[in-house]
Amino acid sequence: MTGAADIGYLDLAVASLLVLAAGLVSMFLQLGLGRRLLLASVRTVVQLLLVGYVLQFVFGQGSWYVVLGMAAVMIVAAARAAIRRPSRTYRGAFRQSFFTLLITGCAVTVTVTTVVIGVDPWFEARYFIPLLGMILGNGLTGISLGLDSLLSDLVDGRHLVEAELAMGATRWEAARPRVQSAVRRGLIPIINSMMVVGLVSLPGMMTGQILAGADPMEAVKYQIVVMFMIAGATSLGTIGITLLAARRLFTTHHQLCLECVHDQES
Repeated sequence: MTGAADIGYLDLAVASLLVLAAGLVSMFLQLGLGRRLLLASVRTVVQLLLVGYVLQFVFGQGSWYVVLGMAAVMIVAAARAAIRRPSRTYRGAFRQSFFTLLITGCAVTVTVTTVVIGVDPWFEARYFIPLLGMILGNGLTGISLGLDSLLSDLVDGRHLVEAELAMGATRWEAARPRVQSAVRRGLIPIINSMMVVGLVSLPGMMTGQILAGADPMEAVKYQIVVMFMIAGATSLGTIGITLLAARRLFTTHHQLCLECVHDQES
């Protein structure tokens, strides 16, 4: 077989029976997850079908402004998702998240398409959009975990932080251990994924290429590039957002500015 087997709408309906089975088990055990499973399934179908039509249009255009326009929409959506996940936020969080994802996402994606893969032009939609999507999906997780850890440490441990500042510590000296802890937490998912990739799980991109008929070794090489790409972008993004947040939450007079922080709406 030289390509992936075609999947029809009837095949999708058959696949939905797997979710139906999970819903029936939920009802039997009275887990209360039936409605959520149904909603999640409907959203999955609608969102993926819509993005399929959008990608067909974008791939067919081949214009740089169409590709960058879609990239901008993806970055805005990722930035909003990143700051909505933590239990707390602060003024300016969306702006900082947006520029962090913009810089790290585009820089890493362009580097991979031009230097590693050698795509010409560099904005070729079939490469640029999927690679950027993988970076943003993992990057927003790192950003949200890092922000959640940093804000929790500063708010819950405010008395210790303020005591350190009162004893002469600079804002960076007070923030550094919290920033370090936040970055570590933000990088846990990608590090865990890299530790077990190929042993516990076969990543989606590699699996998709193999199903499409690609040589397994070529699929593996692409997956290695993707894992390194995601790890680099997630690391840079998590470090960047935590440093920006720490700078925002400490004044130039080395005081903690917790009035900038507020709880997220549930």
